Amino acid sequence: MQLQRIRARLLERAAALGIERDTEEATIDALLEREVAVPPPTDAECRRFYAQHPQRFRAGALAEADHILFAVTGGVPLAALRERAEPALREVLAAPDTFAARAAELSNCPSGRVGGSLGQIARESVVPEFWQAIESFGATGIIPKLVQTRYGLHVVRVARYVTGDLLPYEAVAERIAAHLTDRNLRVALRDYAHTIAHDALDEGAHTH
Repeated sequence: MQLQRIRARLLERAAALGIERDTEEATIDALLEREVAVPPPTDAECRRFYAQHPQRFRAGALAEADHILFAVTGGVPLAALRERAEPALREVLAAPDTFAARAAELSNCPSGRVGGSLGQIARESVVPEFWQAIESFGATGIIPKLVQTRYGLHVVRVARYVTGDLLPYEAVAERIAAHLTDRNLRVALRDYAHTIAHDALDEGAHTH
């Protein structure tokens, strides 16, 4: 009911502003485009982001990694998955030489047949959370905690890690500006939706 009230409020707001399109969805999109103004990020904001996240702007960063995947499936809750993954992590940390054998036995990834080897990987070739874990570890060896991604829980061993070269700010300024604009837009849309939702809840409370 709350979503219906929010939708109704959005359409009422659009009508009050004289915004009308062929469909309700298009009308709401046009309303949000008009109502939710997001100023472009300043050069100072972009430079600050660049300084705070240098790892995002390295060219040629590479790793060689192996993993043991405990895959998320519909019937297995994450807590149960973690109960299986944690002992495996403890075991290979204590006895690194067993990693390939444990990958062959336990991993839900085809790479298990080759000791969990993913070969050479780069930022673009794996999901962001997997690369971030390797990057944060920043060394070779077994990452001492489970890595959680959309695919499940991973025990990860880094065989090689090359940080790459930091790209100059000028080469990535447009990319940073686009990222910050998108992020600011999502925040603005969320805040606008919260305002509409609050109004809708108040309206609903007053009708009872």
